[in-house]
Amino acid sequence: MQHLDSGKPIIEAHDVAKSFNTQAGKVELFTGLSLSVAPGESLAIIGRSGAGKSTLLSLLAGLDTPTSGHVMFAGQPLDELDDPARADIRLRHLSFIFQSFHLLPELDALDNVRLPLEIQGAADAELQARHWLQEVGLGARMDHYPSQLSGGEQQRVAIARAFATRPSVLFADEPTGNLDDETGHQIIEQLFSLNASQGTTLILITHDLELARRCRRRLHLHAGRLEEVVE
Repeated sequence: MQHLDSGKPIIEAHDVAKSFNTQAGKVELFTGLSLSVAPGESLAIIGRSGAGKSTLLSLLAGLDTPTSGHVMFAGQPLDELDDPARADIRLRHLSFIFQSFHLLPELDALDNVRLPLEIQGAADAELQARHWLQEVGLGARMDHYPSQLSGGEQQRVAIARAFATRPSVLFADEPTGNLDDETGHQIIEQLFSLNASQGTTLILITHDLELARRCRRRLHLHAGRLEEVVE
C-alpha cells in the first residue's frame, strides 16, 4: 500500500455536477455534490437503480471527470490531471471490484491476479498472486479459467486481484449483485475481513441496506443530492 498523509482526506468531492447530452436534451444527473472520505474509512453510497451511484464512483476514482466542481485524491485535483496521470494514480493507489467480476477470460485465476502486480512492477508477482488466491480459498483453483469457475469463485478471484496490489482505496460497485444470497453473504464476509486486516479505505456502492450498514458511514444519493444516513 502506498503511504499517504493520514491527516488529510484521501478522497474529496467539492460541488461536483455531472450532466449528459441526449437526443431529448441535457440531463443533469446531479449537482453540487460534496463529500470527504478519511483514510481507512468505510463508506457506503446507497440509492435506487439509476440514481447515479456508479457514475459517482467513476468520478471519485478518476475514471470520468465532472461537468463542474472538483474531485481530489490526497489533495490532488483529479480533473486537472491528464489521462496518463490519472491512470498512474489508479495503478498505484486504487483497486476495483465490480458486479460483473471483469476477469480476463483468456487468463486463468493465477494470471488474472498476477497481471496487475506485473504492471506495477512487482518482482514477486506470481508469489503474491498465489498468496492472495490462498487467502480467498482458491488455492486449488489457480489454473482454472473464469468459464470454469462459479460466480462466487470468480468474485473471489476479483477480491484477490483487488487486494494483491495493496491499494489505498478499494471501490466496490454492487459486489454481490450477480450472486445468490448465500454466496453473496460469504463474499461480503471475506471482503470486510480482508479490508479490516489491510486497513484499506473502502467506498462501497450498493442498493442493499443491510450490506451498507456494515460500513462506518452511509450516504444516500437521491434526486441528485447526497444525504448522510443516521440510524
